[in-house]
Amino acid sequence: MSHFAATDGTGLFYRDWGRGRPIVFVSSWGLDSRTWSRHMLHFNALGYRCIAPDRRGHGRSDDPGHGYDSLDRLADDLAELLDHLDLRDAVLVAHSMGTGECVRYLARHGSARVARLVFAGAVAPSYLDGSRDPASMDEAATGAVLAAIARDLRQWLEDNADGFFLPATTGVTPAQIRQTIGHFQDVSALALRDCFRAKRADQRAELRAIDVPLLVVHGDRDASEPVQQGRAVAALVPGSRYLEYAGAPHGLYLTHFERFVDDVRAFIGDARGGDAAARGPRGIAA
Repeated sequence: MSHFAATDGTGLFYRDWGRGRPIVFVSSWGLDSRTWSRHMLHFNALGYRCIAPDRRGHGRSDDPGHGYDSLDRLADDLAELLDHLDLRDAVLVAHSMGTGECVRYLARHGSARVARLVFAGAVAPSYLDGSRDPASMDEAATGAVLAAIARDLRQWLEDNADGFFLPATTGVTPAQIRQTIGHFQDVSALALRDCFRAKRADQRAELRAIDVPLLVVHGDRDASEPVQQGRAVAALVPGSRYLEYAGAPHGLYLTHFERFVDDVRAFIGDARGGDAAARGPRGIAA
């Protein structure tokens, strides 16, 4: 377990396990590196080096009181981690808000250190008026969510846990739900508010410019980032691969763990360095 200082002096925490080709796991809004513990153990056992940062204001990283409302700053934090570790040929695996950070990272810093991308439950390509997918949250809905979070975060999390995990059909346990809620409650309230707004960017041009292979995975029962968003992201990125999981919610990284890690491994290549992407992941829907 390690820390490094970002260029603005913020101390950022990251987990770094093993040796081999690096996989960097980038968490969603409100969650941190602990989200990926099972995934890191899985890929570490296959011979990969597994790295997961805590976003500023999240987990064990500093809460500096600034930088949460800028996707540029958050993407720069990710870039500075990759530079700090001098990573090469890295795979970025991102969930939800983390997908937007990865897109902005490539736009600002290029793909010299990155070989492949995996996006799960991706944010919308754009939230601008007139461009937003009808299934995405508009400004009024965003304001209502932020007001509910400020009023009673725990209650909001409990109210939305069922839609996030669909435990009745996916088998996610009450203990797993409580753990996720606990991780959210560790986050700076300011970071929660500002990061929620920061992700609402227009990244259509940035997506079109992505020049590394991308796998997009989305659940067709995603209540947080509707499935239309995953389809739109895949349509914008040249040569991307798209997988749609039937019955999967936003928390598919956990609810569909076995399928997800199998599809990621097929896309990026096995532990011996062979590239299985030519075969394509199973179940491609588009």
